Amino acid sequence: MVYYDRPREHTPFLRTFMNRRDFLHSAGLVSANLAFPKAATLLAGNPATVTASRRTFDVTTRVEILKPVGVTRIWLPAALTTETPFQETLTNTFNAEGGTAKLIESKPDALGLISAEFPDGAKAVVTSTSRITTRNYTIDLSATVKPASALKQNPADLDHFLRPTKLLPTDGIVKAKADEITTKANATSDAEKARAIYEWIVDNTFRDPKTRGCGTGDIRFMLETGDLSGKCADLNALYVGLARAAGLPARDVYGIRVAKSDLGYKSLGPSTEIITKAQHCRAEVYLSSYGWVPVDPADVRKVVLEEPPGNRPLDDDMVKQARARLFGSWEMNWMAYNFAHDVALPGSTGAPIGFLMYPQAETSQGRLDCLDPDNFKYEITAREITSASS
Repeated sequence: MVYYDRPREHTPFLRTFMNRRDFLHSAGLVSANLAFPKAATLLAGNPATVTASRRTFDVTTRVEILKPVGVTRIWLPAALTTETPFQETLTNTFNAEGGTAKLIESKPDALGLISAEFPDGAKAVVTSTSRITTRNYTIDLSATVKPASALKQNPADLDHFLRPTKLLPTDGIVKAKADEITTKANATSDAEKARAIYEWIVDNTFRDPKTRGCGTGDIRFMLETGDLSGKCADLNALYVGLARAAGLPARDVYGIRVAKSDLGYKSLGPSTEIITKAQHCRAEVYLSSYGWVPVDPADVRKVVLEEPPGNRPLDDDMVKQARARLFGSWEMNWMAYNFAHDVALPGSTGAPIGFLMYPQAETSQGRLDCLDPDNFKYEITAREITSASS
């Protein structure tokens, strides 16, 4: 992907994010399909594998501020701005008629942030569409051959995913808990430590349906209070923070579910094309012999709570299958936004936000509650362009 040193502002209202290869992809479905080799593995002997089939989705977000006062600003997450084995962003387009808009990118966190501004008296509406392709992704943790992706990692890039953030400290009680978990499990290698933390999260946390949105991800508060409940942005953030405290590069991957699960899990995918409340945070941990490894302990706890008939025990067959699969594997009925923490919203008068997974907005009266439908109206839809078997 192309990264710009400074924001590109677009007036009056439209910009398309694509490079030359993206243009070739978006020229038509046939050319897009020919652009990727239909291979089951990324490299011979590589433990990182992807499914042969690709899925292409258009994900559209429309935001309207119902009570704009003075200058109004809206910020939206765009699809991941770096290519990964599980997702490639073909285009990010947006429309802010009556205002100005720009796409701001931050390379370390693959963050694409659409920032729109509307003058006093203007109707404040932004529409954005991300076109992506996805492929199911699995790391074979029994493989002995180091993948090329692990060999090519820049140490400075990995250091970025070891740093503490406001909601993910790596000292104090977080460090103590990470040491306790790995010591009790007799874990010495990075793979053993990553697995031990994953199993501890699954065994000791639980999903709380009363948590607003996806949670806040305040892991120090969780550990200090002993309240290990929440949703994905809490439970997977706890995994990331503990992994970093144990010396393992790790990152939250903020995104949204875009299609039902084809693996039989009714709780792990939306049932319609309207995905407004389908935001979901996943996680990755970097292991020296495998590269970035997908994990999702929060979804194991979601299966426990929500998979019909609900409240399944940990020894339930479906839960055990999810637990085994979600250390090293992702079903890509989901779109990634970014890896970012402590996100400063351009032009905002408010504090940085912990992460950008929901649309954000503010008027001259201050930051709006993105989960308040009386002041902040938005709808997100996902339309699949190619079938899973294509």
